[in-house]
Amino acid sequence: MRRLLCEQYDVILIGGGHNGLVCAYYLAKAGLSVRIFESRGLVGGAAVTEEFHPGFRNSVASYTVSLLNPKVISEMELAKRGLKILKRPISNFFPLEDGRYLKLGGGLERTQEEFRKFSVHDAAQLPLYYERLENVAEVLRRLSEKTPPNPGQGLRAGLSAAMQLLPVARGSSDLQQDVLDLFTKSARRFLNAWFESEQAKAAFGFDAIVGNYASPDTPGSAYVLLHHVFGEVNGEKGVWGHAIGGMGAITSAMRKACEENGVVISTSAPVRSVCVENEAACGVTLENGDTFYAARIVANVNPKLLYGKLMPHEALEPEFKRRIDAYQCGSGTFRMNVALSELPDFTCLPGTKAGEHHQSGIVIAPTLDYMDQAYIDAKQYGWSKKPIVEMLIPSTVDDTLAPKGKHVASLFCQQFAPELPGKRAWSTASEEAADLVIDTVTQYAPNFKHSVLGRMILSPQGLEDKFGLIAGDIMHGAMTLDQMWAARPILGHGDYRGPVRGLYMCGAGNHPGGGVTGLPGRNAAREILNDARLPAPK
Repeated sequence: MRRLLCEQYDVILIGGGHNGLVCAYYLAKAGLSVRIFESRGLVGGAAVTEEFHPGFRNSVASYTVSLLNPKVISEMELAKRGLKILKRPISNFFPLEDGRYLKLGGGLERTQEEFRKFSVHDAAQLPLYYERLENVAEVLRRLSEKTPPNPGQGLRAGLSAAMQLLPVARGSSDLQQDVLDLFTKSARRFLNAWFESEQAKAAFGFDAIVGNYASPDTPGSAYVLLHHVFGEVNGEKGVWGHAIGGMGAITSAMRKACEENGVVISTSAPVRSVCVENEAACGVTLENGDTFYAARIVANVNPKLLYGKLMPHEALEPEFKRRIDAYQCGSGTFRMNVALSELPDFTCLPGTKAGEHHQSGIVIAPTLDYMDQAYIDAKQYGWSKKPIVEMLIPSTVDDTLAPKGKHVASLFCQQFAPELPGKRAWSTASEEAADLVIDTVTQYAPNFKHSVLGRMILSPQGLEDKFGLIAGDIMHGAMTLDQMWAARPILGHGDYRGPVRGLYMCGAGNHPGGGVTGLPGRNAAREILNDARLPAPK
């Protein structure tokens, strides 16, 4: 029997991931009473730091910083609340199959020097490529902070769309062509127009398949490449960094900001359903039967989870349900955390003493063909025979994560099918897949396998079970053109408002999409406050 509680709030948020915390902060700052219900025993969603082996802690899911919006950092005063971010000395290190390597980042001239090892032409192309990509990224940065138009609003929506796209319309023909190319072309087609060496194409093409269950030959994959370069660290655009204490340091600072402004946070409190009365969302019922009421309900969960499991089916129109059922999820991600007795000793760059390559993203994806074959294998066999692996070793710059002299590594791996062929369960396959990942890294660093002291495995199913990431999708939905901007999650609800009155969405299943940006939360808070006729963030 449902227990009715008399507690009433202005806003209830479902899910205490980083976007939920961001949204709650702005709402509470404006004077609303806010309560968050989080199913896990700690807040942060996928941006958390946990011990996974005795004495070893790591960012167990999301693992690196760049996309976190500067306005969110500043307005929530995250630095004042303990957040410290260090940038990588170089962006990525690519050990290659022929025994050579490529380092990306550390400044234009350094990267050009690396490219000259493979192509003088590509080194010469690099300044213009960076300039043109940055021009598009700047448009995307501005667009990411806007609320997408709702076509149902007619002329108002048309005017809003025109204003948001005005920088493109007023831009140069080069900008317009680059926007078109990046939003429609495959990563390979886009990069072929710029570079001739396979090494340069792989260095940039890798970003196109991060969290993207697709091939670099898939149309639209060039946009995912762009999505991963529009961030910044400490005011420096396009670079990546590490949060001291792991990704949980970000959400820990966010939690402090929320609680200092009166947000009530309940952990180990999974929501069973959203209450709908008189065609309006009015509360939530927890798994334990308790019910809490609020004037507005805000969901920071995957749209398929919200509408497929938490919302009463009778509250949704058949066409809406059909379109949500068709919403595509599954990022092809397999995530591991490993405890190491020593740093990997790469054949192409020997040594176990910490070098700048150990402090960067270590990427095993030597060519676009390698990445394409990984996707083909995953569709046929369930995972790639030669998986794509990005490894970060944050303990090289952060001694809070591992015992002295030892290290932790994050292994972010693609391509691994959300659903295995032959109805095989990931629970019976994850160890085999993990062994393959370890063996893959060992081919490039022979000491790696024997240095592993312990490991934590998160298959696509494991990511769903632990973090509620449907089909293991770290982006809360595919980052394809039909699921972006005003169509994220579906057309008509890209403005953070749900299909029933009083229901809002603030997660990565909304514009601008995945990554630890905080922007879906900030943007949603603006619309909620506008509806409440309260001062909202600009």
